[in-house]
Amino acid sequence: MIAIIKYNAGNISSVQNALSRLGYESIITDDARSISTADKVIFPGVGEASSAMKYLAKTGLDLLIPSLKQPMLGICLGLQLMCKHSEEGDTECLGIFDTCVKRFPSTDIVPHVGWNNFSRLENQKFTMIKKKDDVYYVHSYYAELCRDTIASCEYITTFSAIMRKDNFFGTQFHPEKSAEIGDQILQNFLEL
Repeated sequence: MIAIIKYNAGNISSVQNALSRLGYESIITDDARSISTADKVIFPGVGEASSAMKYLAKTGLDLLIPSLKQPMLGICLGLQLMCKHSEEGDTECLGIFDTCVKRFPSTDIVPHVGWNNFSRLENQKFTMIKKKDDVYYVHSYYAELCRDTIASCEYITTFSAIMRKDNFFGTQFHPEKSAEIGDQILQNFLEL
């Protein structure tokens, strides 16, 4: 079973639709037991860090998520919440990835919306993509580079595009909106 974590963030249905398109069934849930017994866990989201963390704390998921042992994929806000701290709402996050989330400098080109490729990409089974492959971004905040960064992207500054630590994976971009490349990344994750 694939559990998609429900925590009052947007874009969760898009992820479930992408999984369906790939032939996988999933459930959207904030039930700790369902999440902890799932084969794979996906932590997607479009939203705001402090209100998302409040919901996770209210449901106890803030303690459960870092203790998970099965493969888990954070997408966009999900990746950001897996970091130590976010400037968005001065929010303490889950601390899985050893880095902080910063706001892009204020300019007329924020948020970062649209297609972009990678400036660095480690060859791992999870990625199996190329530096030139374009993926779809929508974000005003980014995770700084750190030892958990396995791919980076350039937009105003260099930031973490894909992160990995043990069984935890994260993408700043939206694989569910990234056409065939995104489908490949989701498929790679589901086959881990």
